Amino acid sequence: MDFRDSPDEAAFRERLRTWLAGVAGTFPTSGDEYWARQGEWHQALYGAGFFGLSWPEKHGGQDLPPVYDVILDEELAIAGAPPRPSLGYLVVGLGHHGSEELCDRFLPGMINGTERWCQGFSEPGAGSDLASLTTTATQDGDEYVLHGHKVWTSYSDVADWCLLLARTDPNAPRHKGISAFIVDMHQDGIEQRPLKMISGVTKEFGQVLFDGARVPADRMVGAPGEGWRVAMTVVGHEREPSTLGFAARYGKLVRQLAARVDGRPPEDLAWAAVQSEMLRLHVRRRLSEQLDGVSHGSEGSLDKLLMTWVDQSVGHAALSVAGTRDPELLGSYMYSRAQSVMGGTSQIQKNIIASRILGLGV
Repeated sequence: MDFRDSPDEAAFRERLRTWLAGVAGTFPTSGDEYWARQGEWHQALYGAGFFGLSWPEKHGGQDLPPVYDVILDEELAIAGAPPRPSLGYLVVGLGHHGSEELCDRFLPGMINGTERWCQGFSEPGAGSDLASLTTTATQDGDEYVLHGHKVWTSYSDVADWCLLLARTDPNAPRHKGISAFIVDMHQDGIEQRPLKMISGVTKEFGQVLFDGARVPADRMVGAPGEGWRVAMTVVGHEREPSTLGFAARYGKLVRQLAARVDGRPPEDLAWAAVQSEMLRLHVRRRLSEQLDGVSHGSEGSLDKLLMTWVDQSVGHAALSVAGTRDPELLGSYMYSRAQSVMGGTSQIQKNIIASRILGLGV
């Protein structure tokens, strides 16, 4: 397999490097300031022609092959710039299941960054077992009235819109009574509560309480009861490492840690180097499959497990090399602990692999 750039890819990479050299150091890469300015970074990338590369041109993307997203992720990591905002799972979810009218209305603002989004899936009692969610949407004429509580909602404090899962039929089987909605976050009946993380970050996650908020019936994504299908499309795409852009950052951090070691590296660092290289090659295999038109469903759970192992291996390596003396590296370790929970716990991913890929217990 030839991983070298084509002439067009090489020209794109050079143009990107030139642009990044002019903005290097302008945007923070961690902490509350990073999260507070992520929308600004999103619009800067889009304005320069480096965001929405593989998304539909009719909605503001460029319809380029996904290899350009991988080039972007690599070069952002090399330049020490913030990662590209993670929106692909929402674009894919709405694009696959939303009506033409909804896509035309909402995808352009989502892609160009003029409208901010959050994802209202997890609840205090429904994280890994998402089908047990209790947020309700009760029809009242041409609207639905929302009541419930969402948690771990990224960017909820700045979001204009939320892709929300709510139960519309309490008498249907758990997976079949859920619908998906596009909810206006700027209305009465919605309360935001920030969540402070162990790393000190307060801007990334929040709780959202719905108490009588309303959503027009025509902002339902898909048909009534099809919310579970929407959710599976979203989380399946969210779990693919080729769309997350972490592989290059893990490799760079491992190299930076190695440069700080005198003599024989600690075992944790050596293992992190092996795993980060394994992820790099795995991402390229997935990219090759995408270019061949191969799509993945349950296999995304394999990808998610691999991402978790690598993230936590690199986090342990950071702790081994720097201990608690370097706040940023300590933050990397602390954040890595969440990887086995966010996006679906490792235990849930193993159950999916066992039942849907290996056919165990069937």
